[in-house]
Amino acid sequence: MSFRVGIENNDEGFRTIVWALEYPGCFAYGKDSREALANLPEAIQKYTGWLASHGEVWFDPHEAEARLEETFDAYILNEDFERVETGDNEISAWFLHDWKPLAAQDIARGLKLLAWFREDLLNTIKGLSVEKLAMKYEGERWSINGILNHTGGAEWWYLDRLGLAFPKSELPRDPLARLEKVRASFNNILPTLEGSLQVVGSEGEIWSPRKVLRRAIWHECDHTIHIRKLL
Repeated sequence: MSFRVGIENNDEGFRTIVWALEYPGCFAYGKDSREALANLPEAIQKYTGWLASHGEVWFDPHEAEARLEETFDAYILNEDFERVETGDNEISAWFLHDWKPLAAQDIARGLKLLAWFREDLLNTIKGLSVEKLAMKYEGERWSINGILNHTGGAEWWYLDRLGLAFPKSELPRDPLARLEKVRASFNNILPTLEGSLQVVGSEGEIWSPRKVLRRAIWHECDHTIHIRKLL
């Protein structure tokens, strides 16, 4: 079985992500592409085990043979849309696979993945005290509440790349309320994107429904892992 893979170097300026392009939520990190690719088999095993825990078998990990399709080096643009070394406007990977319109199966699986990763996130913080949620951690930008707030805001931002987000002024300030409202919106919008050929340029970056779904699922998984490390 061919396993389509894309490499994104220089993510956040310090790591490489290897993306399993046809299976959102399946990815591996490394300090460079060689290390990330070496970590991919273990990531595939964990991913299929996690799917199996939800009663799903989408492919046999023992038959998965990685086929590298593209490599993308993330970079930063300034307000004049020129490349710079530092800044907030990082341009993330755009792969040819991101052009592909979402099919019904992609959307059905995407909705399941979003629900399961949200369940993992909520189970991770379940039972934490108000003090623990608000606690500052040395070397960390945010408290756990801050991470939750960022996660909900980022998912809203992904929708906004396609011009499909509700007004930013309507984002709840409470982290859990924000997560719930944005996810409800995402779940309602995703089925309407079946077969959509929409591709949008926003602030120097290219976006499509497939890229938005890929990034949204990854982002929540990444920050669930982040919170678990803090705990």
